[in-house]
Amino acid sequence: MKYFGGCDVGSTYTKAVILDETGKICADTTIKSKINSEASAKIAMEEVLTKVGLKSSEELCYLIGTGYGRNKVPFADENISEISCHAMGVHVTDPTVKAIIDIGGQDVKGISVDTDGTVKNFAMNDKCAAGTGRFYEAMARSFEMSLPEFSNLSLTAKNVIPITAQCTVFAESEVITLVGEGKPMDEIAAGIQMAVAKRCFVMSKKAGATDSITLTGGCAKNAGLKQAIEHVLKLKVIELKTDPQLMGALGAAEYARQKGLAKE
Repeated sequence: MKYFGGCDVGSTYTKAVILDETGKICADTTIKSKINSEASAKIAMEEVLTKVGLKSSEELCYLIGTGYGRNKVPFADENISEISCHAMGVHVTDPTVKAIIDIGGQDVKGISVDTDGTVKNFAMNDKCAAGTGRFYEAMARSFEMSLPEFSNLSLTAKNVIPITAQCTVFAESEVITLVGEGKPMDEIAAGIQMAVAKRCFVMSKKAGATDSITLTGGCAKNAGLKQAIEHVLKLKVIELKTDPQLMGALGAAEYARQKGLAKE
């Protein structure tokens, strides 16, 4: 059996996927990123290699690095941008999806997917951390909750308390004040989710979304955000059957499979 790998070194999490020659996922892992991107890549790859019974990445036919630290994957045959890899990962998971909002640890991207899984168009918010994974970590801290707990909090809200601050630092301060005033926590959370959904509006337009979109990245698991996006953007959010946080690594592995087989 021939194996192909993808390693997505993100600012918050590092993901790795190994595919066989048919494109089937044989192993995957998600770990918290270390300060050193190269160390993150090595740990993640060691985990997936062990799962398929390989001793070294040299036993892979082809390996592609992607993500924030893609240039720090020393054993990769090449690296490809996470925008291209997310598009390809979603394409092989669900070819009907043509628009993506990728919410990573430090940025938000809107991606339009062509019929072959390549990128038609994209937009990126990399100037501010508002609405990213780091933002949600700060919000969960303000509520003294875990991220999964916070993600579901807004689902019970009957009203929405608007969050006016656009900056992560000021938004956290605003939320702490509201919590201190005894405002309903689920309604504050609903305001946070609505604020992020509104920030995704431009991204969805750039992605060419007309009636549906999918979410990738760790924040795709945020049920409150999914509900808010459907409400604000009037778009159906398609849930992927494969873990949405793995899309970058999966796309990288698929590119590796295509390139590795083409070499033969």
